[in-house]
Amino acid sequence: MREFLKVLKRFVPPYKKYLVLTVIFNILSAILNIFSFAAIIPILNILFQTSDGMRETDFIPWSELTMKNCGDVVSNNVNCFVLDLVRDWGATNTLLIIGLFLAFMTFLKTGAYFLSSATIIPIRTGVVRDIRNQLYQKITALPLGFFSEERKGDIIARMSGDVQEIESSIMSSLDMIFKNPILIIAYFITLLIISWQLTLFTIIFVPIFGWFMGVVGRKLKQKSIKAQGLWSDTMSQVEETLGGLRIIKAFNAEDKMNRRFDDVNSSYRNDIMRVNIRQSLAHPMSEFLGTVMIVIVLWFGGTLVLNDMALSGPSFIYYLVMLYSIINPLKEFSKASYNIPKGLASMERVDKILLAENNIKDPENPKHIDDFNHQIEFRNVSFKYGEQWVLRDINLIIEKGKTIALVGQSGGGKSTLVDLIPRYYDVQKGEVLIDGINVKDLGVHDLRKLIGNVNQEAILFNDTFFNNISFGVENASLEDVQNAARIANAHEFITASEKGYDTCIGDRGGRLSGGQRQRISIARAILKNPPILILDEATSALDTESERLVQDALERLMKTRTTVAIAHRLSTIKNADEICVLHEGKIVERGTHDDLIKKDGYYKKLHDMQS
Repeated sequence: MREFLKVLKRFVPPYKKYLVLTVIFNILSAILNIFSFAAIIPILNILFQTSDGMRETDFIPWSELTMKNCGDVVSNNVNCFVLDLVRDWGATNTLLIIGLFLAFMTFLKTGAYFLSSATIIPIRTGVVRDIRNQLYQKITALPLGFFSEERKGDIIARMSGDVQEIESSIMSSLDMIFKNPILIIAYFITLLIISWQLTLFTIIFVPIFGWFMGVVGRKLKQKSIKAQGLWSDTMSQVEETLGGLRIIKAFNAEDKMNRRFDDVNSSYRNDIMRVNIRQSLAHPMSEFLGTVMIVIVLWFGGTLVLNDMALSGPSFIYYLVMLYSIINPLKEFSKASYNIPKGLASMERVDKILLAENNIKDPENPKHIDDFNHQIEFRNVSFKYGEQWVLRDINLIIEKGKTIALVGQSGGGKSTLVDLIPRYYDVQKGEVLIDGINVKDLGVHDLRKLIGNVNQEAILFNDTFFNNISFGVENASLEDVQNAARIANAHEFITASEKGYDTCIGDRGGRLSGGQRQRISIARAILKNPPILILDEATSALDTESERLVQDALERLMKTRTTVAIAHRLSTIKNADEICVLHEGKIVERGTHDDLIKKDGYYKKLHDMQS
């Protein structure tokens, strides 16, 4: 329960006004319920003409009402009122009047009950929306290093299945939390007023009831965590299959993947089956325990009635009705003791993202920079993933307006080196400086505003040409987008499409060729117009014709910018101002293309292999 209340404390405060309303309507519903059922006593007295219920009594002034004599005074005065009705209207008409009173009170009670439930719905739906928003915002804020250790399918499962479980388990229990305690307290006070002896006897069995529910609920949470983990595995399998469908078909691996998916899916089914079977115990167990309690109360209460120990037959029946009313909220508590652990298990998994530490964040007093004026400097930079050093003692100065090319073996640290400039990662040793300021001292958004990226894989969105090119540039005009597309050699094929710039390009630009996708990403970088440009093997995956068009677009883009280019095809970087050769995390050679050829070193070997 403590964990459950912590979750509510985190997410419910913005909805306080709805919370107040639901509490008010629940109190009203409980009071109306008590008074509506109280009409049973005079009805029974009239029907069975019990001597206690129909005896003549004197009206007691309401001013004499105290906590001690509350039950007796109310019972006496109601009895007087009913006797007056019987004398004036007759027993049959009095039954009709009391019945109409019961119907009217029930109408008010059900209305209050509806309003209490209606005012809890904005809280339930709002909290789930807030959790999803926080998850998405956290995903966009976390550094790239976090996602290299997490599977996409697992993150998708947490955002879909786990949040859905929180909604169906924790949020659906909100009504129970803010309604049932009020009902239980109100009904319990009523039971004490009717017969304190019988109520004290009944209380003995409630702790036993709660203990049973608690034991099974704790075990359920453990099973739920395991089941939700297997659901993540299932989503990861689906995500991998969709991404690798071409390879699966090419290698005739459909059966292998089907078996692999069936193994994970069956494991999930077995675990969720055990969870649901245990959860299905809630209703039968609470029903059985409730019946046992009623039987024991019937026996003990019957003894009080038969021995004429201050409890009449109609009052005892009213007591049983109220006891049955208090059992329903207790049953809902028992159901919640099964449901909430499932939701808390999902909350734990969601919190692994929500509470993940973000190391890449603004300093307390960030320095602001609006333009790039002098140079980028890597000063004694070393970087490692985990325990393995990827870069060692890198010293490099990139002056404004120059083009620096990085070449070398795969895994040599080229992409990591350029990722340090926009702070996708932070160095462990040394520092990266822009115009003499450590990038760690700059505001992250200020820093990244200066940098444009064109990657080996063109990262596009399932949107129109216009929205993909204007991505990251607020209020871009159609003319600006068209000019950027012309420079990137993309305007011609865009205008030839069905709806021009309003044509949707499909998931990840799936309706375009590789060269077209790359030219759209170049147009996006042109429109952003950054002073620093990072090219990460931007032409390596293209055919000769596409490469020529893309290379032409890149040269136009690079003309007035400081460029850091990673290249496997050495022919694309011959005109670079300086080429740095990285090998095993170190710069082993540097110079122009001609200088490095003359050195007859590592670069010359790479060049000869490609020739």
